[in-house]
Amino acid sequence: MPSLTVNGHDMAYAEAGSGPAVVLIHGSLNDHRYWAPQMEPLGARFHAVAPSLRHYWPERWDGVGETFKIDQHVEDMAGFMAALGAGPVDLVGHSRGGHIAFRLAERHPQLIRRLVLAEPGGELDESLGGVPGGAGKQAGAFAAAAELLKAGDTEGAMRRFAEHTGGPGAWERRSAVRKAINLDNAHTLLGQIDERRRPYGRAAAESIRLPTLLVHGAQTQPQFVAVIDALEQVMADTSRVVIPNAAHGMSSDNPAAFNAAVLDFLGRA
Repeated sequence: MPSLTVNGHDMAYAEAGSGPAVVLIHGSLNDHRYWAPQMEPLGARFHAVAPSLRHYWPERWDGVGETFKIDQHVEDMAGFMAALGAGPVDLVGHSRGGHIAFRLAERHPQLIRRLVLAEPGGELDESLGGVPGGAGKQAGAFAAAAELLKAGDTEGAMRRFAEHTGGPGAWERRSAVRKAINLDNAHTLLGQIDERRRPYGRAAAESIRLPTLLVHGAQTQPQFVAVIDALEQVMADTSRVVIPNAAHGMSSDNPAAFNAAVLDFLGRA
């Protein structure tokens, strides 16, 4: 498994194909294996690169320390993309990885050619119609899942988190492969209690001038659609696609449609 040393940390990654680089950032409870359904289709036209973020599999982390923060992962990814030496990359982020991709576009636009935000996770602040202080269900779901994990109920923690993103029965509907990946990364929930993820704001969204594809599943939860709606209204250069027969995990729920949408977007002049 190849890796790059970034900010004193070894980041393992998967890759496929050659050509212009497309970097894929996974979300919560996942790692680079989440993108397996995308690697061959994207690799047929691009150099597809999917890293595992700091403290995710294959690393085993005990939840101790101050290095599981959104800002840490943003700067790690900025270093990773620079270390690839491929120039500006096309960047795809899903869920928590979509939030990281958004922050990268805000802070390091020179590293990115085009941006794909697949149901970026997080809350909206008041400037985008959110509640005062950006509070919402997300923090409560993280805390509840982490408490179950601390109590030794790992599967209960996975179920609670899955239902936050996918509704009742979401854990039971996941494939054995996705469940195994989530269980391998269960310990990262301890870091998400205090990851310091700021809500999306109008000024940050308006500052992003990159061509951006906003993607969501047709059967996804309302909180993800609300974020897409808000970003579409204020970001400078967006298009939007809905993946049929898919919920939050659209890239594995309906990989053929997701891959086709991303490839169509990346193929535009």
